[in-house]
Amino acid sequence: MSAVLVALAAAVLVAPGSVGARRLRGLDPVAARPRTRPRTTSTLGTALVAAAVTALLVGPVPALAAALVATTAHRRLLARRTARRDARAATDLAAAVEVLVAELRVGAHPATACAVAAAEVGEPVHRVLAEAAARARLGGSAADGLHSGDPGLDTELDRVAAAWRVADERGVALAELLDAVRRDLVGRTRFRRRTEAGLAGARATATVLAGLPLLGIALGQAVGAAPVQLLLGSTGGGLLLLVGTVLVCAGLAWSGRITARVGAP
Repeated sequence: MSAVLVALAAAVLVAPGSVGARRLRGLDPVAARPRTRPRTTSTLGTALVAAAVTALLVGPVPALAAALVATTAHRRLLARRTARRDARAATDLAAAVEVLVAELRVGAHPATACAVAAAEVGEPVHRVLAEAAARARLGGSAADGLHSGDPGLDTELDRVAAAWRVADERGVALAELLDAVRRDLVGRTRFRRRTEAGLAGARATATVLAGLPLLGIALGQAVGAAPVQLLLGSTGGGLLLLVGTVLVCAGLAWSGRITARVGAP
């Protein structure tokens, strides 16, 4: 009964909010801003669900192994989603800066240029540029509104904001500075794409190597060695399962860390 209660509590922890609640939050401009659920909470909830279900079906020691597998898989999934989101945001930002430069060169006001550029791209770049345009219309500095709350995108936005501040303080042509930032951003994006393509083979190899123990268990089960019964039906087998799971997950985490460092701009 306790395992069932733990599973239900973990499910409530990771369950998404209702449609009605999201609509009500949309009525408040402050609450309507995108909020990212803490990754630690999401990963912990996934691990708790996996551990509770496995403990209910098999036992406590395999439950620890299941929690490790769920944590590793969830973190790798989050890393891939973050990488795709950052790549998409960088592409949108480069396109927006290109539109911004074109509007400034034909004599548009910076606030108008920001609004036009914002209309050409999606979130979160659209939201950032719309806020910058609003600040410029009210007489403030558009550079102060170039923040998204996303560390990956903010790194690129800081370069745009720095160029904007130099133009405001030194009187340098804003279009020329932003065009230089755009070229730098395009170069970084191309380098990131080439690096990701080069790392695809290494990442696939790490995934295949991590799955080899499962292949060995399947082959042993096929020839009648009964490794599944050993791993799940005895204390010694459960400890072997836990140690093997720790080694596999540590290898995946290590390889992921290496490839992340190589792929960092």
